[in-house]
Amino acid sequence: MTSPLTHFDDAGHAHMVDVSEKAVTSRIAVASGSVIMAPQTLALVTEGRAAKGDVLGVARIAGIMAAKRTSDLIPLCHPLPITRVALDLTADASLPGVRIHATVKTTGQTGVEMEALTAVSVAALTVYDMLKAAEKSMRITDIQVDLKEGGKSGRYEAQG
Repeated sequence: MTSPLTHFDDAGHAHMVDVSEKAVTSRIAVASGSVIMAPQTLALVTEGRAAKGDVLGVARIAGIMAAKRTSDLIPLCHPLPITRVALDLTADASLPGVRIHATVKTTGQTGVEMEALTAVSVAALTVYDMLKAAEKSMRITDIQVDLKEGGKSGRYEAQG
């Protein structure tokens, strides 16, 4: 019986999926997440008073770098020719905290969901790292794939 989980073979052993027969198509993934913090910690970001510098700018670069290195971090991910990585980090007083959105594109034989998720995760970790001296109780939350498009399975869009 074939496993519905593609990263396991019929014997249940982990393996890298063979994508050599898949069509090369344009693919995009969008992921998001948040870092929740106290209002006074968020003020350090919005007022440019964080001791380590430009929190959102550094986190943006960290997320871009992480997307490009996803196959080095996630054991069964394929290295991909990424054609675009964009991160949007927004201070949001209603959380309070920082909302993070990553968009990753490629033209290839497999999708870029893991690259988008990795970009958001590392950007969030960077926000935490840069602000932890001010607040250790920050929470990284709600990391998810919002959109995936391209390939055999077509379009996926998160509800809500």
